[in-house]
Amino acid sequence: MQFYAHTDPSLTASFSQALLASLAPDGGLWMPQTLPTFSPEHLARLGAKSFADCAADLARYFVDDNISDDKLIDICRDAYDFPIPLRDFNGQILDAATPEPGDHYVLELFHGPTLAFKDMAARFMARTAAHIMTKTQQSRTLIVATSGDTGGAIGYSFLDQPGINVVILFPKNGVSKMQEQHLTTIGAAHSNVSALRVDGSFDDCQDLVKAAFVDKALNQKLSLMSANSINVGRVIPQSFYYLWTSLQIKAAHPGRPIIYAIPSGNLGNLTGGLMAKKMGAPIDKFIIGNNANNPFVDYLKTGTYTPRAAIPTLSNAMDIGRPNNFARILRLYEGDYHKITQDCWGADFSDDQAARHMRHIYRKYGYAMCPHTAIGDLAMKAYLETHNMDNPVSVTVGTAHWGKFSHDVIKILREDLTLPRALSQVMDKTPHVSELANNPDSFKQYLLNMSGVSQMQEDQAQKPPSTTRSS
Repeated sequence: MQFYAHTDPSLTASFSQALLASLAPDGGLWMPQTLPTFSPEHLARLGAKSFADCAADLARYFVDDNISDDKLIDICRDAYDFPIPLRDFNGQILDAATPEPGDHYVLELFHGPTLAFKDMAARFMARTAAHIMTKTQQSRTLIVATSGDTGGAIGYSFLDQPGINVVILFPKNGVSKMQEQHLTTIGAAHSNVSALRVDGSFDDCQDLVKAAFVDKALNQKLSLMSANSINVGRVIPQSFYYLWTSLQIKAAHPGRPIIYAIPSGNLGNLTGGLMAKKMGAPIDKFIIGNNANNPFVDYLKTGTYTPRAAIPTLSNAMDIGRPNNFARILRLYEGDYHKITQDCWGADFSDDQAARHMRHIYRKYGYAMCPHTAIGDLAMKAYLETHNMDNPVSVTVGTAHWGKFSHDVIKILREDLTLPRALSQVMDKTPHVSELANNPDSFKQYLLNMSGVSQMQEDQAQKPPSTTRSS
């Protein structure tokens, strides 16, 4: 399959080229030229496979010949060596073979190594990128902006991978204490993963990444690559779990409509879901939950998209006022607002509403959820209360383990909860982090210094050669 730039369809690339370049030469986002569609029989076969094997089958339609079928299976089995359960609030896990009666589930995407849904895409991306770079003898400097969990997932996924340096930018006072500890303790102090604390917002971090890519000389010198959801290698694998889990639900609850609620920030997770629906995932509706940073929900309500400065909230990973993947959603639907709102409905909620919902669910069921999952679950509740749908099965996408936000969650629930071992061990590690001003030149100088190139050398390299005249 070829990919095209959303800004200029004449710009095309293979999966390997799009993955490693991250952005098109004009700064556009890569989009798949076509999406595969499957017959009911094919979908049934996909649903009968393990998730890892289903993901490998789906990935084959997107990747190129740099990755063989056998290697793709190895990549997916290695990347997805943890469960992705559909669990109700009482703890019952959906089993398509012996289903219990159920109406509402949480799709727990946080059982990977960093206990956040970003592991789902990051591990696939890291393994495919490492394989392609090894095969093509390339090296890269990977830069990634994070509003919380992306950086940790990318850092752990790419840790000690040969031929790649990872630089993570995160906003000062813009991530939870646990998230910052995760981000700043990846590997040893001088590993291939570095963390930068930026004096600004997540949107500022994204702007620094984009500015680095626009600098063609810097991009060429350092072979820059991004692991944000601007990279199609992050978005494509997010479609896999929507297709597979919706097939599990359909098998367990045949004939019932299926709706998913997604807590949304940069819209990459939603974009993956919408791609899955276009590939045949039996999902009838996507419910979008925003916090106070609600440009997409406003768009769904009014038809007008107005990006704005981000506002700090309890659900900090969604504190994004200029979501990158809005452009991809427009492309998927050819800019048709009516078609987008046929598939998507949204609502936004305050920190106080999220906290009250978290307490309600915990007191009623003993189920602890993170603030982001709470926003998604509130949106699902609002939709079901205001729309008539015949006996639906509803799924709230659980994006992170509550422990990633333990300080806030314990305070909200008023319970002394015990952290899982994977997180308690992180808190004992010594952080290594550098401070960065919110300035493109400062970031450029950091990257040059990291690569051993001084600014003087950079300036001299950009000057035309001097000439002399003989008399």
